[in-house]
Amino acid sequence: MAKYLACICEGGAERAILDLLLNNHKLIFEREDLIEEEVLKCRRGQDFEEKYLKKGFSEKITVYRVLDSRNENFKLRKAYEKKVDVINVITAPEIEMLIICNEGKYREFKSKREKPSTYCKHVLEYKNVKSYDFIYEYFCDIDVLINALHEYRRVAKVRRNEKTLWDLLKQKS
Repeated sequence: MAKYLACICEGGAERAILDLLLNNHKLIFEREDLIEEEVLKCRRGQDFEEKYLKKGFSEKITVYRVLDSRNENFKLRKAYEKKVDVINVITAPEIEMLIICNEGKYREFKSKREKPSTYCKHVLEYKNVKSYDFIYEYFCDIDVLINALHEYRRVAKVRRNEKTLWDLLKQKS
């Protein structure tokens, strides 16, 4: 494990999932291992550089970047490229897939051809599926979250060499 770790999320829903996993000691790293001991919201590489890399870390930093896009780049200047390992953790098509999997609605969802967040809002009638508070409360039972992660891993089309939240779990059962 790297001496310095950062975990970056793109939105409130992803941050809620990671906070739940961290609070329940389910990840391969602990909150205390993270820079500033929290999940960071910082999408651009240059913003991360400005805010965190100027602190003069003596060793390499591993950045776990949780996002739904496979195409979004995290560009760092050449001076930092060798000092940072970026590991993309993909939640494609969207983090709301965890709700769909938990509700046992994956097959129905696939037949609708909607975005997961749209399906959750219109069909499941969960209006705040992108909000931190809704996701945190919905998955407050950590076993429900772990089961949803397992089901998503089972049905998702994960590309070779691609990391998912499932891969960050300490124990996969």
